[in-house]
Amino acid sequence: MLSAAEIVTLHDDLTTIWHHNPLHLAPAEPPFLEQVAQQHLANFELWHAEDEARTPKASDKTIAEVKRRIDHLNQLRNNRIEELDRSLLAYLVQRNLPSSAAPLNSETPGLIIDRLSILSLKLYHTREEAERMDAPEGHAERNQQRLAILTEQRIDLANCLDELWQQTLAGTRRFKLYQQLKMYNDPTLNPAIYNKHT
Repeated sequence: MLSAAEIVTLHDDLTTIWHHNPLHLAPAEPPFLEQVAQQHLANFELWHAEDEARTPKASDKTIAEVKRRIDHLNQLRNNRIEELDRSLLAYLVQRNLPSSAAPLNSETPGLIIDRLSILSLKLYHTREEAERMDAPEGHAERNQQRLAILTEQRIDLANCLDELWQQTLAGTRRFKLYQQLKMYNDPTLNPAIYNKHT
C-alpha cells in the first residue's frame, strides 16, 4: 500500500515532467499513488505561485490575484493531505488497525508525504541553480552543498515514513487523522470576510 521509494520516484518523475510540459497529465497510477500525484500537483502549483508573488515589478493587482490563488492552492494541498491519511486509515481498518494501545505518532503519513513532495521540488530547483551558467562565482558550489543536505534530509524522511508504516502494520505505532481545520478561507469563520463593509 505504501512505499516511500515509490513515492519519492513518483514525485521526482512528475516534477520533471511538469516542468517540461505543464499540461501533461500524470501517467495512470494505482489509486493511492494517484492521490499522491494529485497532492504533489497542488504543491507544484503552489511553489510556482509563491515565486510569482515575489516578482519584483509585479503590480499590486497581480500580487492580490496571486495571493488568492495561493490561498486556494494551500487549502487544496491540505485537503489532499487529509485524503491520503483517510485512504491509509481505511486500508488499516480492514486489518483491525491501527492498534488503539500503540503509542500515537504526532505526524501522519500524509504530512510526511507532503514534506517529501516539497523536498522533491527543492531538489529540482536547487539542481537547476547548481547548473546555472550565468550564476555568480560560488553559486554552483553553494547549491551543491544545499543539494547534499536536501538529499540527506529526504533519505531520512523517507526512512521515517517506511518505519512509521511498518510499525503501524505491526501494531506498535499508530496515527490519527490530523484535521488542520483552516479558518482563513471559510467565510463563516474569518472575520475579515464576514465583517466586511460594502
